[in-house]
Amino acid sequence: MSVAIVGDLSVSYEIVGEGEGRPWVITPGGRFSKDTPGVRELAQALAARGNRVLLWDRPNTGASDVCFTGETESDMQADVLAGLLTGLDLAPAVIIGGSGGSRVSLLTAARHPRVAAGLALWWISGGTFGLMSIGVHYAAGSFEAAWHRGMAAVADLPEWAEVGRRNPANRARIAGLDRDEFLATMERWMAAYCPRPDQPVPGLSDAEATRIDVPALVFRSGASDAHHRRETSERVAGLLPGGTLVEPPWSDTEWNDRSTPPAPVEGLFARWPLLAPRLLDWADTSFGPTER
Repeated sequence: MSVAIVGDLSVSYEIVGEGEGRPWVITPGGRFSKDTPGVRELAQALAARGNRVLLWDRPNTGASDVCFTGETESDMQADVLAGLLTGLDLAPAVIIGGSGGSRVSLLTAARHPRVAAGLALWWISGGTFGLMSIGVHYAAGSFEAAWHRGMAAVADLPEWAEVGRRNPANRARIAGLDRDEFLATMERWMAAYCPRPDQPVPGLSDAEATRIDVPALVFRSGASDAHHRRETSERVAGLLPGGTLVEPPWSDTEWNDRSTPPAPVEGLFARWPLLAPRLLDWADTSFGPTER
């Protein structure tokens, strides 16, 4: 594991691949770390073609520092990713991700266009149910614990267990936060997921999406997926000037099969390596072949 300092944050990362080819960066979703099964395997498949692939733990995931600044959590993570890519001399990179990772990828390209050579996105969160669900998932438990029991209770929540275990200073960081400021942050971050007709993705307006002028591959979401709505993926692909909408390499029920008990033990992202052939072919067409 390597650590970079971005601003005042310690960010855990790894670069897969020793070639001098095109830089890529993969961002997983949820509060899952770069070590979640399927993420590294996708990176290895991309690196096999001579690419360098950055894996990183977003602030509030894995071994990186926790951070509760920013208008939204996704904005904050997008800004950190831009700083990480620049600091590691990997910009501009092909920025890719699924679920929450697709949102962070889009916001990175919108807020920091110089670090993005291209985008590839799948499982883009959308729809009233999907957005309100993740707003509650990310912020409600921490808000309720802080409101009723204080910041030490937040630090002890199961949702912060991994970041506390892998980066022991994180527990003290959370416990030491000002309660009132933290409550305001959680409400602000939660409110960002309230659906808006002019935002296909929270924090990204239609107008901002049309200014992301890089090649973009968007995998269509399943019609059965209530959290990552098919119409959201189609709308994003249509807004991006360089957008191409394609079918994913799995069945319509992939998300449901992997998120609904009894889900496969290998986890949500285990089949992400199936994306590699299409990603590599798209990149060769969009940017030219990588040295092999």
